[in-house]
Amino acid sequence: MNSKLSTKRAAGVLTFWGAAQMVTGSMHLLEAGNTRVLLDCGLYQGKRDEAHRRNKTFPFPPEEIDAVLVSHAHIDHCGNLPSLIHQGFDGPIYLSAATRDLLRVMLYDSAKIQEEDAAHLNIQRNYQEPFVQPLYTAKDVDLVLRQCVTVKFNETRDLAKNVRFQLIEAGHVLGSAMVHLTLAGENGERSITFTGDLGRRNLPLLRTSGAIPPADVLVCESTYGNRVHEPIENTVSKLYSSINRAIERGGKVLIPAFSLGRTQLIIHYLHEGVRQKKIPRIPVFVDSPLAADITEVYERHPECLTDQAQQSLLDGTGILGGDIVEYIREFEDSIQVSLRPDPCVVIASSGMCDAGRIIHHLKRHVDDPRCMVILVSYQAQGTTGRRLLEKSPTVRIQGRDWNKWLEVVHLDGFSGHADQIDFQQYLSPLAGKVPHARLIHGEQEQAEALARMMRGMGFPDVSVPTPGEKIVLE
Repeated sequence: MNSKLSTKRAAGVLTFWGAAQMVTGSMHLLEAGNTRVLLDCGLYQGKRDEAHRRNKTFPFPPEEIDAVLVSHAHIDHCGNLPSLIHQGFDGPIYLSAATRDLLRVMLYDSAKIQEEDAAHLNIQRNYQEPFVQPLYTAKDVDLVLRQCVTVKFNETRDLAKNVRFQLIEAGHVLGSAMVHLTLAGENGERSITFTGDLGRRNLPLLRTSGAIPPADVLVCESTYGNRVHEPIENTVSKLYSSINRAIERGGKVLIPAFSLGRTQLIIHYLHEGVRQKKIPRIPVFVDSPLAADITEVYERHPECLTDQAQQSLLDGTGILGGDIVEYIREFEDSIQVSLRPDPCVVIASSGMCDAGRIIHHLKRHVDDPRCMVILVSYQAQGTTGRRLLEKSPTVRIQGRDWNKWLEVVHLDGFSGHADQIDFQQYLSPLAGKVPHARLIHGEQEQAEALARMMRGMGFPDVSVPTPGEKIVLE
C-alpha cells in the first residue's frame, strides 16, 4: 500500500496536501472511484505573502471536489472553505452541529480580518492599482453556511455509493470530531480513520475523545508527539499564585488567549478559583466579541459537555464565568476597562499578542511594574508574545519599543492537544490492528518522535508524509 502501486483498481487514494510536516493548513484529498472528498480545508497561517499564495491556489481543481468533511472549527482546519467555494466547489460540507455553529462565528470573523487587512494594504499603497483584494469576504461565508450538512456523532452516513463515514467525538474543542471512512473497492472494503486534532484526557468542560476506530490507514495528528504536558493541576496552581501576586501589589492581570478553546478553559478555572476562594473575587473581563459569541455556542450544545458542565447549566450557575465574568463587545468599553485604576483580570485575543484588543491593553500597562501578563499558549518565533518572553528591558509592539516593566509569566500547560502519554493511551488498543499509519499536523521533530513510539508499540508501518505524498488503499 504505497504511492507506487497502480491506482486503477484501488479502493481509494489519499493525498496529503496541508499540515504535512507542519501544524497549519490541514487539507487531505481522498479519491475513491469517481468520488473526491476533502478532509478539512484549513487556512495556511504564516508570512503574509506566502500565506496568501498558498491559500489562493489549490493543488487540485476545487470544482471537482464532491464533498468536504470538517473535523473542527479552528481556522487552520476550516478557514479556507470560503476560498474553495469562491473557486467553484458547490458540494456538501459535513460536520457536527456544534462545529457548524462555531463555523459561522469563526469564518465571519476571519472574513472581517481578510477585508480589513486588504483595506489596510491599499491605504499603505496609496490606493495604487491593482487594488489588493481580500482572500474572501462575508458573502463567501454565506455560501459556506448554506452548504453545511450536520451529522450526529457515531451516525453512519452514505457520502456516495462507494463511500460512507462516521464522526466520532475527538475532545479537542467543542464539536471536534474524528472521521472514519469506509470505501468499497473491487477487492473488498477498505477504511481510513482521520483523527483531526485529539484532545487531552480529563480536562474540564468537554467530553473526552472517543475510542479511535481501527482502520487500514490511520491518519493521526502529532502536534505534541514529543512532549508531556505539565499536570493541569500544577498549571492551575501557578495561575492562581500569579494572579494573587499581581493583585497584592495593586496591578492588572492581562491574559492573551485564543478565542476558541483556550479562552473558555481559562474562564472555567478563574470561575473555579473564585468559587473555591483560591483567588479573590475581583472583576474579570473577557474583552472579545468573538469569545462572547463562542460562549453562546457552548451553551447551545450541552451534548458536547461533561456531565458536570451540563449540570452547571441546568443549575443556572453557568459554565463559562457565571456572574463573575463580564463580556466586553464594544471597543469604547474595552478602552474604559483599560483605564480602570483598580486590579482586575482582562482576557483578550490574540493569543500571541500580534493583533486584537490585547495590543492596546499591553501598550497601556507594559511599563507598569505592578501589572502582569500571563501567556497561556505557545508563542511562535517573531511574535510579540515571543518578544515578551525574551530577556530584554524593552519590547517592540507595533513598531515602537516600550519599557518592559510588567511581570511576564508563561504557563504552557493549558494546551488542548493530546501529548505523548495521551497518544499512548489512545493508540495502544490499535497496535496490531492498523497496518499503516501516517502522522500529520506536527513539525517533523514531533511527528518523528511519535512515529518511533508507535513503532515500539507494534505499528508496522508508520511514516511522516511530505506535501503531495500519496497512499493507495488497494
